[in-house]
Amino acid sequence: MNAPVSGNSSKEPKDATEAVIAAQQALLGSLPFGDTTDFDDAARGFLGTIDQAMVATAQGRTVWSLAPYGFLDAEEAPPTVNPSLWRQAKLNMHHGLFEVVPGVYQVRGLDIANMTLIEGDTGVIVVDTLTSIEGARAALDLYFQHRGARPVAAVMFTHTHTDHWGGALGVVDEDAVASGRVPLIAPNLFMEHAVSENIIAGPAMLRRAQYQFGPLLSKGPKGHVDCGLGKTMAAGGVALLRPTDLIMATGDIRTIDGVSFEFQMAPNSEAPAEMHFFVPRYGLLNLAENCTHNFHNLLPFRGADVRDALAWSKYLGEALQLWGGKAEVMCGQHHWPVWGASRIDQMIREQRDLYKFAHDQTVRLMNHGLTASEIAEQITLPRSLDGAWHARGYYGHIRHNVKAIYQKYLGWYDANPVNLDPLPPVEAGRKYVAYMGGADALLARAREDFARGEFRFVAQVVGHLVFAEPDNAAARALLADTLEQLGYAAESATWRNAYLFGAQELRHGMPEIPPRPGLPRDTLAALRTEQLWDVLGVRLNGPKAEGRHIVLNWTFTDTDERFVLTLQNCALTYAAGVQASTADAGFTLARSTLDELIAKLTTFPEAVAAGKLAFIGNPMRLAELMSLMDEFPRMFAIVEPKRATIT
Repeated sequence: MNAPVSGNSSKEPKDATEAVIAAQQALLGSLPFGDTTDFDDAARGFLGTIDQAMVATAQGRTVWSLAPYGFLDAEEAPPTVNPSLWRQAKLNMHHGLFEVVPGVYQVRGLDIANMTLIEGDTGVIVVDTLTSIEGARAALDLYFQHRGARPVAAVMFTHTHTDHWGGALGVVDEDAVASGRVPLIAPNLFMEHAVSENIIAGPAMLRRAQYQFGPLLSKGPKGHVDCGLGKTMAAGGVALLRPTDLIMATGDIRTIDGVSFEFQMAPNSEAPAEMHFFVPRYGLLNLAENCTHNFHNLLPFRGADVRDALAWSKYLGEALQLWGGKAEVMCGQHHWPVWGASRIDQMIREQRDLYKFAHDQTVRLMNHGLTASEIAEQITLPRSLDGAWHARGYYGHIRHNVKAIYQKYLGWYDANPVNLDPLPPVEAGRKYVAYMGGADALLARAREDFARGEFRFVAQVVGHLVFAEPDNAAARALLADTLEQLGYAAESATWRNAYLFGAQELRHGMPEIPPRPGLPRDTLAALRTEQLWDVLGVRLNGPKAEGRHIVLNWTFTDTDERFVLTLQNCALTYAAGVQASTADAGFTLARSTLDELIAKLTTFPEAVAAGKLAFIGNPMRLAELMSLMDEFPRMFAIVEPKRATIT
């Protein structure tokens, strides 16, 4: 095979270099690839599936399909994919309905997450509803096809991430939940964290998630192969429903359709609100997303609150104390189950120790004065964990998880004043290029390092040149080629996706995709009014609001709520349960009408004409306030400078 020429102007993906091929071969000899236990477990209990796992909208738009991943039928990994990641990608191709034990079933492979279905006395309890409404409906239909139609007795959300609640309207209608006919059970503070993690910072997270999950990469050996936790993220309709029953404490018990559930709280682990449960009737242990078949993320690339590795480890230890030796099967909300008490306990112990080791050794080295990057370079997993397939870093990775732990304790600043207030990327890039003797000299040296396989440093150096001269075609080509080689070598799916998507954007520019749709009415209705005001507050353009002072009273007739909304000092604040006597205007309406206005299902004049909204004072003050709101772009530059100034 001919090694690719560094900086080749072709915009097509290149072959793997000899340095990458050598690294792949070395990994093949260091891990137990002959162990096929995971493949046996992933196939166990298969009952049936949908052809190619194809899910579409009513209009025929595909929201999920595994057809593009047929290339994974090959046994051996190609040189452009890390062989360990190739193994995980093949495991994540299993799809359909699986019997976990009689009475417990899972739909896997119709989304990045799983739907677990637990049969009660009269109906079925649905645990997690996937990302999309269409996917959830298809999953439930597949279950009905093989187990017979039966009513949904309850819906449970194990935690706050969208792939576990987004499809709720595919298994239950809003009225059934609101009336209490079908309880919707979730961990305490579910709504608060679901909103803060997925809505307030949603625009930035969605763009960054393109690098984490790689949905816009082509599927193939030189492109997208997996996400580690599952194949990829589903498209389709998403809605957030408000839970009607919150689990508050470890030891809480619920009897749901005749089935007893024992709960354990696990806040600030994989999600800020998360819970585990044990079902004695079935000997079933479900640890949500805290004990999966990979080392998880402590800080995902898309962004989130830093997760607490120490607490995570303690929750797994507590789960062993509560249910060790009792569980006959453990299934999570990603990946495949594990059967047998001894195997279950061993996996939990190893996962417990994985997060504890990462935490303790990071803090130990931190207390010796090492910085985050120095710790990441030095720390390695012990042999006993490094050889366990479920501890491999397909989604998280030890090299970025230690940086998350460092950030949790000490923040972004490494205490070196040199790094206290560095120049931003464009200005720094120009100075670096000048110091190195100009673009041509920099590229010449970088190409030599590329040929030696020193891709990490080449990416750093040429990245400076791209930010200094974003239209330098040679620099963009070399940086793209470099990121691509780093992607080919990466065992972590998220690292691979980030590297390859960065290469794609350098070669082809940002993809042109439609503007982000507004929040659906169902999601808006699930938000508390205070949360709506918080969402509005982060859209306020502070510089535009300079010198403005607006006070608005709000009265909601259906929720019996009153608020005063105040713009002052370039900040939008609110007070509940009060009204301002000097308000510029006051509005009386149902909260549901406000949801319709925000979702653009009606307009302000239409609501007034229909008698849904009454006002006093000057309503144009509301229009003035809304004119100060930013519309967030769906896309913004990441691997190159932003072309427009943001104010």
